[in-house]
Amino acid sequence: MEEPEREEPDGAYGTPQKYDPTFKGPIYDRSCTDIICCILLLIAIVGYVIVGVIAWTHGDPRKVIYPTDSRGQFCGQLGTPNENKPFLFYFNIMKCASPLVLLEFQCPTKQICVSTCPDRYLTYLKAHTNKGDLEYYKQFCVPGFNNLQKSVPEVLRDGDCPAMITPSKPLARRCFPAVNAKKGVIMVGNETTFDDGRGRQRNVTELVEGAKKANVVLEARQLAMKIFEDYTVSWYWIIIGLVVAMVISLIFIVLLRFLAGIMVWVMIVLVILVLGYGIFHCYMEYARLKGEAGSDVSLKDLGFQTDLRVYLHLRQTWLAFMIILCIMEVIVIVLLIFLRKRILIAIALIKEASRAIGYIMTSLVFPLCSFFLVCLCIAYWASTAVFLSTSNEAVYKVFNESACDYAGQTCKPETFNMTNITKQCPDARCLFAFYGGETAYHKYLIVFQIYNAFMFFWLANFVIALGQVTLAGAFASYYWAFKKPDDMPAFPLFSSFGRALRYHTGSLAFGSLILAIVQIIRVILEYLDHRLKAVDNKFAKFLLICLKCCFWCLEKFIKFLNRNAYIMIAIYGTNFCTSAKNAFFLLMRNIVRVAVLDKVTDFLLFLGKLLIVGSVGILAFFFFTHRIKLVQDTAPPLNYYWVPILTVIVGSYLIAHGFFSVYAMCVDTLFLCFLEDLERNDGSTEKPYFMSANLKKLLRKTNKDHSDA
Repeated sequence: MEEPEREEPDGAYGTPQKYDPTFKGPIYDRSCTDIICCILLLIAIVGYVIVGVIAWTHGDPRKVIYPTDSRGQFCGQLGTPNENKPFLFYFNIMKCASPLVLLEFQCPTKQICVSTCPDRYLTYLKAHTNKGDLEYYKQFCVPGFNNLQKSVPEVLRDGDCPAMITPSKPLARRCFPAVNAKKGVIMVGNETTFDDGRGRQRNVTELVEGAKKANVVLEARQLAMKIFEDYTVSWYWIIIGLVVAMVISLIFIVLLRFLAGIMVWVMIVLVILVLGYGIFHCYMEYARLKGEAGSDVSLKDLGFQTDLRVYLHLRQTWLAFMIILCIMEVIVIVLLIFLRKRILIAIALIKEASRAIGYIMTSLVFPLCSFFLVCLCIAYWASTAVFLSTSNEAVYKVFNESACDYAGQTCKPETFNMTNITKQCPDARCLFAFYGGETAYHKYLIVFQIYNAFMFFWLANFVIALGQVTLAGAFASYYWAFKKPDDMPAFPLFSSFGRALRYHTGSLAFGSLILAIVQIIRVILEYLDHRLKAVDNKFAKFLLICLKCCFWCLEKFIKFLNRNAYIMIAIYGTNFCTSAKNAFFLLMRNIVRVAVLDKVTDFLLFLGKLLIVGSVGILAFFFFTHRIKLVQDTAPPLNYYWVPILTVIVGSYLIAHGFFSVYAMCVDTLFLCFLEDLERNDGSTEKPYFMSANLKKLLRKTNKDHSDA
């Protein structure tokens, strides 16, 4: 057999591995690595549990679920005086038009919990003269109100009852004026003006302005409710779509095992066809809307709309979709033209990976374990974040209509009427403002939230690292088996998992810690960017953009370096820094092969994921838009058909990524072992290669390509 040419290593990137007759794959006789990081991780986890317990002790998620009255009590909460009063009623919703709503996130008017929203227009002055009206009116006064003890002016002065009530409808558990429009005229009931209960005639538009400010987030909540409704009627079809994606992914992986070459070319052609169909469909929709009323409105002029279907009636939307798909199509075709020779080489590497996975079929199921552990991390982080954010105490502040020196100061409702504030500012009220606190715990809540996010990144990265090391160890045992599969261990995946957990928890903690630090810095930069949007400082914005770009690149590099370091840890059992250095130098000594083989293979696997996602996405689109005649009546009625479609697409990508991540890890592991094999051995009888015959052909092709270059 013709011996392939060997490349001279660059001395700047370390010394190549020497021939070792005793080396037979992943080392079994190894010791614990990076013990300090292991101890740090355990201490951090204990601290994380303590933070969680403290948050769960002080937190109350009801604060983000139920509306809160002026006394800080929940409306509609079981076991409270307001159990049968689920709706929040504003005494004077016109005051909600005040800028204080946006500054304090609280309307500067008294708010109480009521059982029903008012269904008629009535003033307290009028109700006071009629016993029946007064009994109805009392339910919108403060609890325990007694009209016999005070005169009408005193009741209105002390804010015991609202000066008037208007017909209202509940929205997001709050009573808002039942506004309607007839021939472009805004009315409440059948009136365009009303008596405010204090002898002044007011326009209905003032009610509307107050309702708008009090309703800053209600449109978003309406959108969320409609999306939730869509999920409730389509969840089983979404699950069916995800099952279809899982079956297609599994079939694809199995076919790739036996027909790697054919499947890769079929995959390439189908990706081009799927993108081509997308371009055709967008063009047809764009042409169909030509001349249709309102279709030429620009996206900028339309602005944000909660009913996202509006955008699909614009020609500009379909034009944007078509341009994006065209760009993707051109990029794919150009890359395929330039990489046509490399694709044949990458196919051989995929075939070898398919053979390795065929001997270790449990590797296809292993990502489910990692997925489950990551879900646990997400659940703990989310619940802790909610409890931390709701562990504040009720803070009351002075609100008033006229100028007052005490406005905005904290106060106590129990003693407010006995202070000098009511004498100097007769119209001042001590109302619930927000949840906060003055204790040390409350002052460091932001620190706890940052620690919560940091620990989430650290633990999630640790789980992913554990999965990568486990798979790398299993596939390395396949490669370094001279007689495959006879020389492989009985349970390569479980053996690798045991070694990783027993000896290298510290190294995995070290690598994931570095990545977590970079990720938390990126989160802080995003927060600063959000805060600086309103600041007109171009230099600060430019500096922030540069920092975000640099840390994004740094995160990508660390992920790449960690991945290869974990492979070295799985094989040699060295600590993280040594493994990262050895992996980096090995790749740099073979930088041409890295560009030729590894990245082309990643590109082909990405096309596979794109094909699965595109196929399932098109199928979901036709189904949920009632375009498949056989099941036209089966598809559920939806507010937004894009909700289940996007869910299926995202879920399909995650499923396909889970299956293909095993392939990607297998390819990366085999590739590093392949490079090590070239340095350790020369293919002679004394120093035979561990690689298969297909990889030997691959080696000759790459060497020939290098010499041609």
